[in-house]
Amino acid sequence: MIKKGFKFTLAAFMITGALAACGKSEDTATDTNKEPKQELSGTIAAAGSTALQPLAEEAASAFMGENPNVSITVQGGGSGTGINQVASGAVQIGNSDIPAAEKLDAEKAKELVDNKVAGIAFGIVVNKDVTVTNLTLQQIQDIFSGKITNWKEVGGKDEKINVINRPASSGTRATFEKTILKGTKANDAIGTTQDSNGAVEQAINSTPGSVSYLAMSYMVGDKKGALKTVKIENASPTTADIAAGKYPFWAYQYMVTKGEAKDAVKAYIDYIKGKDFEKTVEEMGYIPMTKLNK
Repeated sequence: MIKKGFKFTLAAFMITGALAACGKSEDTATDTNKEPKQELSGTIAAAGSTALQPLAEEAASAFMGENPNVSITVQGGGSGTGINQVASGAVQIGNSDIPAAEKLDAEKAKELVDNKVAGIAFGIVVNKDVTVTNLTLQQIQDIFSGKITNWKEVGGKDEKINVINRPASSGTRATFEKTILKGTKANDAIGTTQDSNGAVEQAINSTPGSVSYLAMSYMVGDKKGALKTVKIENASPTTADIAAGKYPFWAYQYMVTKGEAKDAVKAYIDYIKGKDFEKTVEEMGYIPMTKLNK
């Protein structure tokens, strides 16, 4: 009986050992088949739109925190500059308020890819002494073309209108011409020209009776309320009014690449569009792609 019991115990032991070995073998095979997460590395230079610059910089900082072997630098210069620099190979990303085809000839534009990363609203901004709170499209066209020169002509007080334009290279200006002027030519001979959001803010605050246009992403945080925004056709530069088709002055924000984005560049662009960064996109005054339904 003792001998038989010993045989049974030994057999059980051997079966248990075999099962354990089998399990270990399967685990090992599974671990072997797992693809290791690719570690991103490289240097990325982005330049262009000053409207997109704050978001690009914030995303770059967060992305580099998660990918320490990637270095990203972001500069302004305007959408036209960004598109031309990425086309020439000077940078990996051209930040822009407009598609590349609107700034380059067809052949050069074919080499570039417009990656939509967010939406952005722009606002008509005025000096705090201006009493007008709403303008029609026609009134804005007449102001920037020089037909209307005094605020009393649009329901305000008797005060000269000082127009502050953006340069030809500005993507914000291109969006303004496309969505607001609609074929009416802006008169660059009137007023002054400022080449960045910050310069526009300073000029508006220091020039009585002044009017210009500005990316709403600039007017968040400590800049919120820094400038007075005028409604367009009784609609405001909000996500709700844009989604409802009421507010015309908005655009996609693009990160333009030469050919399809790859490796670290692709991962950085995907990061900005992704769910993990969506809240930050909204907090910074932009519109996440998920809310545009396009």
